[in-house]
Amino acid sequence: MNQTLKIGLVSISDRASQGVYEDKGLPALRDWLKRTVTTPLEFEARLIADEQDEIQSTLIDLVDYQGCQLVLTTGGTGPAPRDVTPEATLAVADRVMPGFGEQMRQISLAFVPTAILSRQVGVIRKQALILNLPGQPKAIAETLEGLRDADGQVKVPGIFAAVPYCLDLIGAPWIDTDPAVVKAFRPKSAQRPA
Repeated sequence: MNQTLKIGLVSISDRASQGVYEDKGLPALRDWLKRTVTTPLEFEARLIADEQDEIQSTLIDLVDYQGCQLVLTTGGTGPAPRDVTPEATLAVADRVMPGFGEQMRQISLAFVPTAILSRQVGVIRKQALILNLPGQPKAIAETLEGLRDADGQVKVPGIFAAVPYCLDLIGAPWIDTDPAVVKAFRPKSAQRPA
């Protein structure tokens, strides 16, 4: 029987957190995850300002006290002075997982040359994976799902293909995905019998 995966969702934006405009990050993340993950999920969502201390305390709260095993952030990863999400994420990390940021930039470069300005990181804190995602809903889906060719075949894998196995390795609940959106990759030795 599958346990429920608890996912922290954090949208980081000065203006959205002040109500200047509607936050689109949290709904985009929630919708994508509900469409992709086929095992039970529970969400803990936060909308906060671009303040390093607040981001750090939010990430610590979601992992240490709310029990989230996966935390996805959106926003605050560019080069502007207020973009401090990567610094806050690295400050609470036990281990850095550089492949996630590298792959997100590789995917985004297929769409915009400014992807090299993105500073997303992936880290592990205790038994949780924390990933910084882009700020735009379209870019969130692209980096999670990857690039497909004209026939719909995966050309460049999205980062979410590696998330279920990473969660297995750090002791989080087993999750399955809808292969039509993202096929979770696990080595043969780590797969469950059908």
